[in-house]
Amino acid sequence: MRVLVWHVHGSWATAFVAGPHEYLVPVVPDRGPDGRGRARTWDWPPGAREVTPAELADLGAAREVDVVVLQRPEEVELLRRWTGLVAGRDVPAVYVEHNAPTGHAAATRHPLADLDVVEEGLVPIVHVTAFNALMWDTGDARTLVVDHGIPDPGPLYSGERASVGVVVNEPVRRWRVAGTDVVVRVGRDVPLDVYGMGVGKLAEHLTGPDVAPGGGSLAHGLHDDVPQAAMHARLATSRAYLHPYRWTSLGLSLLEAMALGMPVLALPTTEAPVAVPPAAGLLSSRPDELAATARRWLADPDDAREHGRAARAHVLEHYSHAAFLRRWDTVLTEVTS
Repeated sequence: MRVLVWHVHGSWATAFVAGPHEYLVPVVPDRGPDGRGRARTWDWPPGAREVTPAELADLGAAREVDVVVLQRPEEVELLRRWTGLVAGRDVPAVYVEHNAPTGHAAATRHPLADLDVVEEGLVPIVHVTAFNALMWDTGDARTLVVDHGIPDPGPLYSGERASVGVVVNEPVRRWRVAGTDVVVRVGRDVPLDVYGMGVGKLAEHLTGPDVAPGGGSLAHGLHDDVPQAAMHARLATSRAYLHPYRWTSLGLSLLEAMALGMPVLALPTTEAPVAVPPAAGLLSSRPDELAATARRWLADPDDAREHGRAARAHVLEHYSHAAFLRRWDTVLTEVTS
């Protein structure tokens, strides 16, 4: 089928557009939020093709879009303005909720819950984790959960570098939400390799550990906006992975690191207790405990590797890319029929 989907979350979209359909990805001249087009730091198949608003207008007039996958409230109006189509009435649609509520954790009304086509069950809200589905107030809307699935990057883990890897975008701007203060705290005790957009701004906040395990000092490495495949290869050289997020849906970088075979350090918040079993690493609300385990793994590569094997096995079983695509095929087929 022909699926209209905006490029919003790169890792999720990379998994989604690997399916068997034709994916129409809006693009605008400045590649801004209304139309980023195809990803530039992820590998997307030819079946995901860019379409301009003018091309979408023609497709809408000819009713040549089979289903729309909405991911932001403003896309409801963008769809109507660009194509003349009303989601759920003129064209089948689903709304993917990627995020946990940003307001009160137990009392935040979903922004689409009261939209007529959502209330009538014509546009289901699809959550990417059961935690999200539990926390959002969606009223009488039809809700589904399609758990994440990731393309397997392969067991690339070597752990040869005595450092802890972190992946976080805009860590300074998103300080407490992203757990950047936890990164800074752990970074006092162990060397870090941090990847993501805007990580260079962390430099003024990080001070290196006085002595690296085994003696000598190691500087922190800050790697800004590295393409995904190259990032995976580099990340897998770090001894362990730190997932510092306080409040996020379920960062796909966590699942990707586990699939690489990396042992995990994380906060026990949102969906992390489901994603990280005890054999895969440590979940703790105490940054000092995370740092202590990191130091232990830096001194004991065999123990780190054993936890990494368990992490990879868990992801391959519970976050299979093939299962993700099958589940989405079921949802799209139900909506279009």
